[in-house]
Amino acid sequence: MTTHIEKSTLRFLKDLAKNNDRTWFKANKETYDLALANMKGLMNSVEAELNKVDMIEKQKVFRIYRDVRFSKDKAPYKDHFGGSFTRATAARRGGYFLGIQPGGKSMIAGGFWNPESSDLKRVREEIALDASELRKIIEDKKFKELFGQLEGQALKNIPRGFDKESPAGDLLRMKQYLCYRPVSDKEIIEPDFLEKVVDTYKGMLPFFNFMSSVLTTNLNGESLID
Repeated sequence: MTTHIEKSTLRFLKDLAKNNDRTWFKANKETYDLALANMKGLMNSVEAELNKVDMIEKQKVFRIYRDVRFSKDKAPYKDHFGGSFTRATAARRGGYFLGIQPGGKSMIAGGFWNPESSDLKRVREEIALDASELRKIIEDKKFKELFGQLEGQALKNIPRGFDKESPAGDLLRMKQYLCYRPVSDKEIIEPDFLEKVVDTYKGMLPFFNFMSSVLTTNLNGESLID
């Protein structure tokens, strides 16, 4: 079982950031393979532990190769590893993310990055009707300890069709609903990092359960799935 990120993996990513070209990468392909195996091993361990409290349909480690066709930045490689976990069945909404990047840029995150317009509308309708349950979740002591607050891009104004004076205006303006916990380089190389990742994901479950309930029912509380 892989429990943490190796120092050698962090060192490879640091070196890659300084030498982001194909010649260097080819010469260090063996080191990359070991670093990738470390990331995949950690992802496998997280999935096994996460399945004890949730149900994961699939996991994915993102490719390190960048698509530079439409980018001004022509660096061929990402200087970080990223991976995601998709929750199983239509009844479970939301996704988990793990990002590993030297310099204190690593993160344990989850939520709704780019919700469909219909999903976003449904969530806003629920919030406009009664935001108390969501408020209780995100103002809970444990949630605040882990994430501080609910993060995500937001509109400048309350969207059309909703009360401009709504006390839930801050939540109605959100376009993303994210739980984000930054982690240091020191934290990710410690043997208890696996436990920290899983405990952080557990802290998202009340939020995920609320959102899943909203997105699988209509405003009358009737199920939209079989």
